[in-house]
Amino acid sequence: MEDIILTGDQVDAIGEIANISMGNSATTLSLMVNRKVDITTPSVKVIKRSEALDDYEKTCIFVQIHYVKGLEGNNVLILKEHDVKVMTDLMMGGDGHNTSGEITELHLSAASEAMNQMMGTSATSLSSMLGIPTDISTPVVNQIDVESIKVFEKMFDTTYDKFVKIAFRMTIGDLIDSIMVQLYPAQFARNMCQIFLNKGK
Repeated sequence: MEDIILTGDQVDAIGEIANISMGNSATTLSLMVNRKVDITTPSVKVIKRSEALDDYEKTCIFVQIHYVKGLEGNNVLILKEHDVKVMTDLMMGGDGHNTSGEITELHLSAASEAMNQMMGTSATSLSSMLGIPTDISTPVVNQIDVESIKVFEKMFDTTYDKFVKIAFRMTIGDLIDSIMVQLYPAQFARNMCQIFLNKGK
């Protein structure tokens, strides 16, 4: 039976971990897009799997990252299509306004590279905060139809219904002002919290 309830201390710890790791990731993304990137202090809440896409319409970009060292589990970043198009254009030396047309393999490849660099930085931050070496796999990027929840179901290796949703407001200059969502299976989040809260005891 799954009955994952996070304490207030655990929710605060997740927020602190996410704030530091994604704050460092913003610096990495800034270098890639040659623009100032700001990521705000995140909001953290426990949700059901079915609520994961409530902030999105039509299609979005899912980036799945597996931890291959230090932690066992995976997490997903959800990005809006428009934001991926802007980031891709900036990474290719454009001004961020070339966002017409459909999402292509080029966009997905650019999103994979950007998230690989960002989450690599995040993993380094996690290593320091948790006191254990952590590392990630190459991200798996998919374009997801928000209505096609079955595809989303397959994104996770677990059958867990409870997830920790970490929502950041991300701005890139005057080109992007958006919400980026990170999802952890609640069991994974709780295990990570225990390592964090027990460090130094």
